[in-house]
Amino acid sequence: MKIAIVKLSALGDIIHAMVVLQFIKKYQPQIEIDWVIEERYIALLEFHPEINNIHVVNIKKAKNKKSFSLLIKELIRVKRFGEYDLIIDMQGIIKSALISRIIPSVQKIGFDKMSIREGVATNFYSRKYKIDYATNIVERNINIVNYALSIEISHADILGKEPFLYSSKDYEFNKISRVRKNILLIPGASFESKRYPVKNFSQLTKYIDANFLVIWGNEDEKVMADKIKFFSPEINVLDKLSLKALISLVSKVDLVIGPDTGPTHLAWALNKPSITLFGPTPGYRNTFSTQINKIVESESYVNPYKINKKDFSIKNIKVTDIVKIADSLLKL
Repeated sequence: MKIAIVKLSALGDIIHAMVVLQFIKKYQPQIEIDWVIEERYIALLEFHPEINNIHVVNIKKAKNKKSFSLLIKELIRVKRFGEYDLIIDMQGIIKSALISRIIPSVQKIGFDKMSIREGVATNFYSRKYKIDYATNIVERNINIVNYALSIEISHADILGKEPFLYSSKDYEFNKISRVRKNILLIPGASFESKRYPVKNFSQLTKYIDANFLVIWGNEDEKVMADKIKFFSPEINVLDKLSLKALISLVSKVDLVIGPDTGPTHLAWALNKPSITLFGPTPGYRNTFSTQINKIVESESYVNPYKINKKDFSIKNIKVTDIVKIADSLLKL
């Protein structure tokens, strides 16, 4: 049986979908698995032992350039990906559904219109799976794969997962300490109200005896990283990293602390301790808690169906609460 999974973006969403790969192979090892992904995230899938082929699309690029001709070229190219017994659209948006529709296949499975935000997408599937949109994202991914392949990936399977990100080489970081615990701080996020205040991050470094590293992905995040260093000169602001290098870095640190953003979720994928901070987004939905992967949520009400980007309640999360969790994780 040959299947293709369509999960185009974004970083954290792809990570939370990739976990199913090792269990598909566990329960049905004869299945061949291909994956369709936006080009900027290909490093997540490269060298993954359970993936046969990676199909890259540039739909986002076409949209950013507002180029209809580039979009058409991409969709024509999608039709050449090959033929499949089954397509599973784990994204559940119009563009992923359209791609799923174009790829030649016997069956196309996706979420039903009550289970996704862009309900029109459901018209492109031959079979539809219903699950509450507010359900934990990893459980949503598990359940649609169980439905599509008639297997039983369990909660215990996920808790016992193997790390599932791979790199072409082992990167060296001269700021990694060999004598102290290494904590990676991630100040950036996709919008402002998801970000934990830089002064709070700085206070955090005062309470924990560790070697702190800070990463950034764009100029706004670089400003935030530099502000943390201004308040805490002893911390290390790293140069901008590629996705491959970031995966390698996360695999080497002892703890990751950051908001609801892709780089923070890398820790969960690599079985590294983490603390994910939630303000305007739902912690119970957007990550998977374990004994080593903890969440701290603000006290504000969060509607998973409509995110309030004016909710800055993340700033009210107490530094001391984070420190307490960090201390316990560093002792494991």
